[in-house]
Amino acid sequence: MYNITRRIFLTLFASSACFFSLPLFSQSAVELANTSEDFVQVAEESIPAVVFIQVKTKPKNKTSFYYNGNEIDSDFFGNDIFGRFFGFPQKEAPSIPQTGQASGFIISEDGYILTNNHVVQDQATITVQLNDGREYAAKVIGEDHTTDLALIKIDAKDLPFLKLGDSDNLKIGQWVVAIGNPLGLQASLTVGVVSAKGRSNLDIARIEDFIQTDASINRGNSGGPLLNLKGEVIGINTAIATNMSSGYLGIGFAIPSNIAKHVVEQLLDSGSVSRGYLGIALQKVDHDLAQAFELKKIEGALVADITKNSPAEKAGLKPGDIILQYNDHRVESIGAFRNAVALQKPGSKMTLTILRDKQTIKVPVEIAQFPNEGNLSSGSLTANPYGFEVKTLTPELAKSLGLDSSSTGVVVSHVEANSAAHLVGIRKGTMIVAVNQKKVFTSEDFYKELNTAPTNKPLLLLINQNGITRFISIKIG
Repeated sequence: MYNITRRIFLTLFASSACFFSLPLFSQSAVELANTSEDFVQVAEESIPAVVFIQVKTKPKNKTSFYYNGNEIDSDFFGNDIFGRFFGFPQKEAPSIPQTGQASGFIISEDGYILTNNHVVQDQATITVQLNDGREYAAKVIGEDHTTDLALIKIDAKDLPFLKLGDSDNLKIGQWVVAIGNPLGLQASLTVGVVSAKGRSNLDIARIEDFIQTDASINRGNSGGPLLNLKGEVIGINTAIATNMSSGYLGIGFAIPSNIAKHVVEQLLDSGSVSRGYLGIALQKVDHDLAQAFELKKIEGALVADITKNSPAEKAGLKPGDIILQYNDHRVESIGAFRNAVALQKPGSKMTLTILRDKQTIKVPVEIAQFPNEGNLSSGSLTANPYGFEVKTLTPELAKSLGLDSSSTGVVVSHVEANSAAHLVGIRKGTMIVAVNQKKVFTSEDFYKELNTAPTNKPLLLLINQNGITRFISIKIG
């Protein structure tokens, strides 16, 4: 009797378990099916507006050196050391134009296309192929090296296009879709999530506020859209993290759509982009500094230095001030705050909430135009004609470079290959102490001196490289 009762109980229990699990299983299946349909809909609506971009570089003369009839690779040393010091015979020959491929997407029915600046800069020809196979020659409307964005146009009408969404509403863990032409495979779609927001200090562009995603982004994806499940563009795929041993790491970076909106508006309006400027050097507030300033928590950005006659000086900011908020937005990182300033239009107002002498005060400032911003439209390769960019030397950066924390100057953050700077031996990490015998303490100082330097004379730099301080001169051409 006991065994019979026990078997009946177990049978009933198993039946009820199945009964209750069926709705749960069905619900999960329905949710998965709905998500799948979302991906399908994004693909159907978005792929027609994603384009395949083919580029061909301009041929450049290459200097070759010969010893015993054999060509010597002078590019290995970054200069013409063989010709200048050893007197080896040389000759110039035009290089063979190189071709490349990337992605972009249409943002208007009359043929405006958004892509990365590094895709189209210095290109002789740009050909755009639509998803339906039609091909068009494209022209560059404007380039912005600072954010690595470019606007190009084809002569066509009634085209499918994508809308730029609001990247500020993105949440970590949210589904995203990347579409592009990796390795020449057109209209490839990959799926992932938003892994992080506000990534900076990656040395990809001067203004960095990247969305990080694990949606597969490979060579050829550059310039393609990163979309939410509404089919709105919330990012422009730009770079990946990789190494020789591991290959794809599941870490891709996209420029937020809100930055793209700002750039597109200005490129359409004037063909160039103006940046906001305050004139301050900032330092991250760490645990020790928070204790020294008697902060209740680690927050804000510490003002380490102020440029003379800058908007910051005119507004009364002082070294030692800690910026907690800007226009009621918390300063979550130095990079995010710098970007917020840079994206302001010159002449606009900003209210800073700062901590000074244990008192919280509000300071209104008027944003100026970033020095040396100039015209970043078609044909501009780097932030200066010598082919390199610099950053203000902060205590953290000095420490990472093995320099004394009291060191002052600016540090080279990027050098264009085969540029005038590259040819004289300037490399990333080189510290610049003075320009034309005038000391520079911030990047603003550097660009100010660069702007006033005569272009018909060599630029004289005092640099510190590998612990050795020396003068070098650079001349364009």
